[in-house]
Amino acid sequence: MNMIEIPYKKLDESVEDALYAHEGDAGLDLRSSIDCVLQPFQRMTIPTGLAFAIPEGYAGLVIPRSGLASKHGISIVNAPGLVDSGYRGEIKVILINLDPNEPFEISKGDRIAQIMFAPYAMGKLDKRESLDETERGESGFGSSGK
Repeated sequence: MNMIEIPYKKLDESVEDALYAHEGDAGLDLRSSIDCVLQPFQRMTIPTGLAFAIPEGYAGLVIPRSGLASKHGISIVNAPGLVDSGYRGEIKVILINLDPNEPFEISKGDRIAQIMFAPYAMGKLDKRESLDETERGESGFGSSGK
């Protein structure tokens, strides 16, 4: 397992630190720093009270919590949310309630999402008149069947 140091700042001292729920987990739990209610099909930007100094060459991926998705229909609008290494502001999560009938109550301190830190490679673009041929070619959505 690759371990990197991620400096962070608490912007709201009353919110619990981001923690890994279990040893070996890929994502740190992020918690809401506010109380709110998401009505059916409503989206809301939820602050976490935390800011990270993600090292260059890494990105933060903000991803939904599977339990909230399966039990309550709660997801992230732009999943995964991308936090670039140069960003130093508060991490906020754009939640949406996809349940057609039930509002979803969020209390300050509730775990609302996870953040995973992942290395990335920069692409050096090379403009060409044509691209190499592959078996798939230009076949897109649904081309491999069900």
